[in-house]
Amino acid sequence: MDLSALIQSVILGLAEGLTEFLPISSTGHLIMAGDLLAYTGEQAKTFEICIQLGAILAVCWFYRTRLTGVVTHLSSQASARRFVGNLIVGVLPSAIFGLLLHRLIKAHLFNSVVVAIAMIVGGFIILLVERRERQPRITEVDEMDWRDALKLGLAQVFSLIPGTSRSGATIIGGMLSGLSRKAATEFSFFLAIPTMFMATGYDVYKSWQHLAATDLGFFTVGFVTAFFSALLAIKALLRYVAHHDFRVFAYYRIVFGTIALVYFLS
Repeated sequence: MDLSALIQSVILGLAEGLTEFLPISSTGHLIMAGDLLAYTGEQAKTFEICIQLGAILAVCWFYRTRLTGVVTHLSSQASARRFVGNLIVGVLPSAIFGLLLHRLIKAHLFNSVVVAIAMIVGGFIILLVERRERQPRITEVDEMDWRDALKLGLAQVFSLIPGTSRSGATIIGGMLSGLSRKAATEFSFFLAIPTMFMATGYDVYKSWQHLAATDLGFFTVGFVTAFFSALLAIKALLRYVAHHDFRVFAYYRIVFGTIALVYFLS
């Protein structure tokens, strides 16, 4: 692997890891980065699947103690069973709609203009939500029940539109449902684990023929870069939401989406 390929892999890995769990759309950033780096096509899509896996494993590692405790006490603690039940309920809507609409979305919505517009619209939605003063009724993930999980799961369905942002849809949906920023953000992280594993597994099944042993080094660098940069992004976001709202992400989405829209239309 030459130096240019190494730099390309690192840039794309950073684009995935730093944006996957922030409400700013990793898809939009990967499309823009891939276009600027002239890295597109079927192999690029397979590479994106690989680095998404790195980001998923970062969440698993960050919450490893919590997840291990849930598995260990699943048979003895009602809270552990409720947590798993909430994840199952939360992931079902996007799983069902994803399977039903996968081909339609890939064929008609997976393009740069749609992504840019979705980023801009999402930014304005965040601003509107943040203008509302609210007193959250749920401050911790453990206080959620299946109805709360279902609401976030339904909100996550909107992330099937490229550029919407999975984390953005679930966090804002959670806030509208009465969750605090912290609780909505944390459940968005937890919900990402089964959701992204299923989506990645499906994409691997569809794209495995594009994998080649000669690409191992390139894919490994991107995977590792996405893993560590995602860890940093998760820690930073949790610290940020403890004292700030999401308006900065809204403004970023609007500016970035506008730049992307002008770029791709021209």
